[in-house]
Amino acid sequence: MSRLISSFRSLGFAAGRRTSCFRINALRIYSDHHQFSTSPNPGPLTQYKNLVKEGQLQFDPYQEKVALELDNLLQRLQQYEKEMQEYHVKLSNWEENRENERRKLLLKEAKSKQQRTESLDKSHNRFLGKWLDRKKPVNVEPGVGKWVSYLNRERKLDSLVGKCPTVPQAPKGLYIYGNVGSGKTMLMDMFYNSTKGIVTHRRRFHFHEAMLEINERMHKLWKNQVKEKSMQSTIANWIMNLPFDTKVKEWVASEESYKEEMQMKNILPAVADKFLVDQIIDQKGSCILCFDEIQTVDVFAIVALSGIISRLLTTGTVLVATSNRAPSDLNQDGMQWEIFLKLLDKMEQHCETVLIGSETDYRRLISQRSINRVTYFYPLNSIATEKYENMWNEIVQSYGQQVKSETISVMFGRKLEVPESCNGVAKFTFEYLCGRPVGAADYIAVAKNYHTVFISDIPMMSMQIRDKARRFIILVDELYNHHCCLYCSAASSIDELFQGTEEGTLFDLESFQFETETEGSKLRRDVLAEGNIGSGGAPAGIISMLSGKEEMFAFRRAVSRMIEMQTPFYQEGVRIYHPFFQGDNNIANMLQV
Repeated sequence: MSRLISSFRSLGFAAGRRTSCFRINALRIYSDHHQFSTSPNPGPLTQYKNLVKEGQLQFDPYQEKVALELDNLLQRLQQYEKEMQEYHVKLSNWEENRENERRKLLLKEAKSKQQRTESLDKSHNRFLGKWLDRKKPVNVEPGVGKWVSYLNRERKLDSLVGKCPTVPQAPKGLYIYGNVGSGKTMLMDMFYNSTKGIVTHRRRFHFHEAMLEINERMHKLWKNQVKEKSMQSTIANWIMNLPFDTKVKEWVASEESYKEEMQMKNILPAVADKFLVDQIIDQKGSCILCFDEIQTVDVFAIVALSGIISRLLTTGTVLVATSNRAPSDLNQDGMQWEIFLKLLDKMEQHCETVLIGSETDYRRLISQRSINRVTYFYPLNSIATEKYENMWNEIVQSYGQQVKSETISVMFGRKLEVPESCNGVAKFTFEYLCGRPVGAADYIAVAKNYHTVFISDIPMMSMQIRDKARRFIILVDELYNHHCCLYCSAASSIDELFQGTEEGTLFDLESFQFETETEGSKLRRDVLAEGNIGSGGAPAGIISMLSGKEEMFAFRRAVSRMIEMQTPFYQEGVRIYHPFFQGDNNIANMLQV
């Protein structure tokens, strides 16, 4: 037991008693799988007032206003959940009846074709058959005949079964925007934590993770389409058992295949339909999506977000999003303007826009009022390096296991080599993580697998290493989002890290243009269309090239988060909320310490 307690202290975790510091981190919940408490949580406003009362937060009227708005939304969700459960029952019955009637219509048409064939065969009138065939239009565009048949069948089904049940009116979600460190993510996580047990389907995404999941789901759907096309010669069992000849069965199979193609014509709605529900097919109810740091950094982000979010909002999902910018300011480069305007219109219909107008960076304020554990060592001299290495040795020794290299799984079926690791602790160089063609998928894998990450030899950022700086920002985002403990050795203080060097500043607004990384000569849209994966493991261009103003926001956010990651408030939550310590392995992992 003494060994367990001492190792807790060696990582900066107060094992002797749990103070109210833990409560601020109790707000950082990332998915249903990471929740281990089944008791209902208080609403966002109650959580916020309690933290202010206990002195853990400084009162801010803007934050209280947002907490009140989120509390009101939570109350409306309770009734909406019941309405959506009833709606899904109606929808399921409607879909089943429609499919049954559709097959009846299809079989009726097949029977008519079969009777015509038999009639011609009995009369042995081959001349009549050839004459009838000649009467068919010869200049019909391929697929038009199937399209007309498909539309006619759908119209008949509308009259037989009726229109699709109407989705209940969803309560308006919230779009929360404001400065770095103003409390947007904290308040959204308070709300997300409160929805457990109230909403059936709920997900929390950060921008990078959402984009990767969209890419992965699109890739899988395209692969399935190719697989289905290669199997078109195989006729389904129910069609094979029909009392018709082979040609008629083939016609039925082609009509079925065409129906599937029509449903998959627009792939983004198909992705959206699986985005929140996942594998829980039998559970019916409302859906809520909490989206942190929503942004439109490139064409793909605009097109994907427009298709996914529009579909989700149309089908009743409630959206709570955070951003540094107001909705109308998201796309200042004017990319895909018509598509962006449709997204904007949809969000304005379904979300209230709320500004957190505080100029205070509360992450920095908490850090100034705390006695922080040193996790950031600078400059890159022998003294700081020795302290950094001593910290690594101390933490590794506390686990009593051998340091080894290992391989971890990354999205898209790739692997990432980890040079040094020990029971959830990993060590990298800056160059290894940010100087190679890796991206958000790799960083998410690192963040999920390791609760404590050491990164050495971090340079001051300049235009000469701008791409490395961007990767580093994404890395910090993912380590923060998964609540990792971060130890760094760097060339300068955190505040000076992004200020530039003698080679030039990191911000050169006149030179910034919209860019996207390429794979060879192929842009991201071409690679995605082919379903290829780049050497970095993500679809090409997943590390988006930001405009100058967006990049400044990202740098400021990274600095703010790195400062917070040194505070006791943040560090004490690592053992509670990092994926490494969740679920059945929680006690086992702690006892191994």
